[in-house]
Amino acid sequence: MRLAIFLLIFCICEYALGVDPTNFKTCEQSSFCRRSRKIQPGNSKFALVPGSMNTYSNSITADLINKDTHHLYVLKLEALVNNKFRLLIDEKTPLKPRYKVEHVLIGEPQSETLTVVKEDKSEIVLQSGSNKAVLFADPFRVDFYENEVLVVSANAKGLMNFEHLRPKPQKNSDGNPPEEEGGEAANAIPQTPEDSDPGAWEENFKSHHDSKPYGPEAIALDFSFPEAEVLFGIPEHADSFILKSTSGSDPYRLYNLDVFEYIIDSKMALYGSIPVLYGHGPKRTAGVYWQNAAETWVDIYLTEQNVVSSIVKLVSGSNKVDPPAAHFMSESGIIDAFILLGPKPMDTFKQYTALTGVAPLPQMFALAYHQCRWNYNDAKDVETVSANFDHYDIPMDIMWLDIEYTDGKKYFTWDQFKFPEPLSMIKNLTDLGRHLVIIIDPHIKRDGGYFFHNDCTENGYYVKTRDGKDYEGWCWPGSASYPDFFRQDVRDYYANQYLLSNFKTVTNDVMFWNDMNEPSVFNGPEVTMPKDMVHYGDWEHRDVHNLYGHMHIMGTFEGILRRDPKQRPFILTRAHFSGSQRYAAIWTGDNMADWGHLQHSIKMCLSEAVAGFSFCGADVGGFFGNPDAELFERWYQTGAFLPFFRSHAHIDTKRREPWLYPEKTRLVIRDAIRKRYSYLPLWYTMFYEHEMDGSPVIRPLLTHYPKDKEGYAIDNQLLLQDRILVRPVMQQGVSKVDVYFPALDEKRTVGDLWYDVDTFQKYDRVGRETIQVNDYKIPVYQRGGSIVPKKERIRRASTLMKNDPYTLIVCLDRKGKAEGTLYLDDEKSYDYRQGKFIHVNYSFDGGKLTNNFIKPPNYETKAWIERIVIAGLDRQPKSATITINGVTDKLDVSPFEKAFVIRKPGVGISKDFEIKLNY
Repeated sequence: MRLAIFLLIFCICEYALGVDPTNFKTCEQSSFCRRSRKIQPGNSKFALVPGSMNTYSNSITADLINKDTHHLYVLKLEALVNNKFRLLIDEKTPLKPRYKVEHVLIGEPQSETLTVVKEDKSEIVLQSGSNKAVLFADPFRVDFYENEVLVVSANAKGLMNFEHLRPKPQKNSDGNPPEEEGGEAANAIPQTPEDSDPGAWEENFKSHHDSKPYGPEAIALDFSFPEAEVLFGIPEHADSFILKSTSGSDPYRLYNLDVFEYIIDSKMALYGSIPVLYGHGPKRTAGVYWQNAAETWVDIYLTEQNVVSSIVKLVSGSNKVDPPAAHFMSESGIIDAFILLGPKPMDTFKQYTALTGVAPLPQMFALAYHQCRWNYNDAKDVETVSANFDHYDIPMDIMWLDIEYTDGKKYFTWDQFKFPEPLSMIKNLTDLGRHLVIIIDPHIKRDGGYFFHNDCTENGYYVKTRDGKDYEGWCWPGSASYPDFFRQDVRDYYANQYLLSNFKTVTNDVMFWNDMNEPSVFNGPEVTMPKDMVHYGDWEHRDVHNLYGHMHIMGTFEGILRRDPKQRPFILTRAHFSGSQRYAAIWTGDNMADWGHLQHSIKMCLSEAVAGFSFCGADVGGFFGNPDAELFERWYQTGAFLPFFRSHAHIDTKRREPWLYPEKTRLVIRDAIRKRYSYLPLWYTMFYEHEMDGSPVIRPLLTHYPKDKEGYAIDNQLLLQDRILVRPVMQQGVSKVDVYFPALDEKRTVGDLWYDVDTFQKYDRVGRETIQVNDYKIPVYQRGGSIVPKKERIRRASTLMKNDPYTLIVCLDRKGKAEGTLYLDDEKSYDYRQGKFIHVNYSFDGGKLTNNFIKPPNYETKAWIERIVIAGLDRQPKSATITINGVTDKLDVSPFEKAFVIRKPGVGISKDFEIKLNY
């Protein structure tokens, strides 16, 4: 018992000391990465087998051969609708099946007609609509064309690798293979690089041993982007939005890990892995989704822009340069790559979400402000914090409880001394319009008095060791085991624990936080589960590691739906993979209270958004450390314009509720939160439209300004759709910041008009503009040509604002036009999927504002339009005339900052109307 306590204390102390990079592998320490990276470009050993092609209406298959080993593979190339191809490569006759990723795609992708245009010994040309794929036989390569333009090339660098499964070599006592008669090695096969690699069949890292029972099985493939100038994607990393060259450094790593106090400007793996990458240039954008759940490393090759390369080109007389490229290297599985042909940035983003899904529209409260720390001490503490938000008139929708609310870290239980009557505490919150979120992690305490552990033990629900025993690791409860969520019956059991008949001390309005689900194992290799553990289907953990958290949240989502099928679930997860956006929101994990981590919150969430995960935020204030007043203020101002807005802190930090800081800081924070609440109609509309078409909610500048090369690398700004530009203040002690206004053309001569949302000052230029800022100022601009809905009656919680009136902010473009949308429904249920909503487009043209219902309104609301602010008019109208159902009325128009306001039009949101300005 003493030893167990010592080990737990040691693990927790190690966790609290901050990240030690030596606890995590480098590529050189990861044998499959080391082998794959040693392959030299321009010398591919793979070739198509002549005469092996079979044709189908939407695909072709053909055999591939490794010319060194003579091992055969089967290739399938399939045309998909909406400018996509799918490339699959597997062993033709593997010793055992290789893992193919499941539970990620929203369904079987819809195929498109594929026609063989040409076939000879050197190449095969396939046509699908205006798209084309050309397969070169030897060396093997596939070029993908969008409208006759080459946008992606697979294996152009010749870095493909596919280590076939093989029996383990037998050795004599002298370490050499046994010999047959005649002196031949008994299992003589052509030698491969992995045969001489000491990590091929077993591998050690620090004190941990990986048995590797199936030996070397790595796969790799490179993708070039001839039309691109920059590459981006493959979250999650605390690095710049635009990917950096990995020449001379480790590749980017995709391997879900619990990394606390993570390093910024780093290619280290973090909590989530989304293997989608994009190449962008002024004329084209294309992408590749590498569907593989094993540990993956990605090398990035960028065009060399230096003196030496220029001299070489000059001497050689060649202008040819290698295009940007990425080399994906995974430990196991098959090659399963989706080619996204664009051609525009938004096209590629939607092509990806068409495969892996979108975030469902959250309840309105989830888009409001969340208050959390590890931990609120007891029910009285929760009540006091909630009351103080009201006392200081600061809006807040959700209180959160971390692991200390439980009875000894046993989930689905409560500490009966700290929280003796949880239902009363919950009711006190919901009576105020607020919600409660509690944490439920996947590590299950090994305690004979704990029903969950006993059920998992008796039914064999835990992940197993190689010898069939329940795997045991260490996490917050001490000794713990981990449910095998890849089993449907385990997910069913877990989901049923959320039923109120089982979890009787919560209500339907309580939502959930799934943390530590990489999975985190304090005493495991790299703080996670050993790779040779066994899951359902006899798959090793190495095959499915990056999917474990995804399967966990699938079970949670199902549990909340079973509890109340009418209410939309809210889940926050740390671990994630492609498709996880269908179930949960994410945050950027265990950040620190410093300016660098604040700056990276924007970079990281932009990378997640283009990879399908718009519902992203960062712990406001930093999880570790104690932010000073200035940092805390600026973090709230930044967090107010990220999709997920939560303050959170480590158990060892000072309490940091806003009123514990000086009054000035409290008022700045209050102002930032209130600004967030005023924009909730826009956030809600954006998330609905994301569910409808897959477009990111927050976006990098290149999304709408693809020709502006100066804007590609800007990741201290973000767009909310194409309506709002945000450049938070994220530097210490500054009184001014540079805001970049992007260009619409490649020569950077023209851009949009932009209006300061506070003053409606108009900015009509391209490039950097120095903006003066004070303590309260958040540089935020509305695009000329857009209309943004707001609510300006701020209440204690968003749930109490449901029927409050709207303000429309109309910012005109150079032609005096603008348009924008508003969406509303009951903010809670799934009734909107039966058409019970209002989705309206507002348009201003020729001095008239009109509305047009995108679908006939089918929802009753008391909400109405209270104000209309119009910016960009060249003179003040004398009045305005509103017409509703043929009845007209005159409205006053008065100056407001550098704009004009029409007060109290009084028209219901569900009514048709026209407002005409009178001069």
